Amino acid sequence: MLTIKLIPIAPVNMEILEQLTEPLEKQFSAAVEIEQKNLLNAETVPSRAQYYSTKLLSELLEANKNFTGKVLGITSVDLFIPVLTYVFGEAQLNGTVSLMSTYRLSETLYGLPENKELFIERSIKEAVHELGHTFGLLHCRDYNCAMHSSTSVEEVDVKGKTLCSNCRQKISLST
Repeated sequence: MLTIKLIPIAPVNMEILEQLTEPLEKQFSAAVEIEQKNLLNAETVPSRAQYYSTKLLSELLEANKNFTGKVLGITSVDLFIPVLTYVFGEAQLNGTVSLMSTYRLSETLYGLPENKELFIERSIKEAVHELGHTFGLLHCRDYNCAMHSSTSVEEVDVKGKTLCSNCRQKISLST
């Protein structure tokens, strides 16, 4: 059975990793393990006051080079890649490691009251999305699919928490 390892990258609230376990087990028919220690610490890029996701992804890969399952690093810092203002996450296409940030998924960032249920729902969507890339999935045109591209939190809210039938079929064909 496939194992998905959730790895906290400081700073992160460990509770969100626990909230992701069951939905990811169901979506990917996998065992999900939570790493109990922070293996990496995010370092800011001073000129942007953000964290370079590709560097974190590379460090995750190096730290898990002998792991045969899938890895999802989770942090609460703001991520970017040089060509975009921010990203919700990044992943190795058809690889082992993926990364997501919960930073832009919280209502409080937008001056609104905390909404824990919405935060968890958004986190599930992004976790499924980034892990989907590690299974070789590209962005999907189906607005209800978790693999639909999201460039804003409003687009995260529109898409679903699960993979569409086409994306599920592609994963089952590749395993």
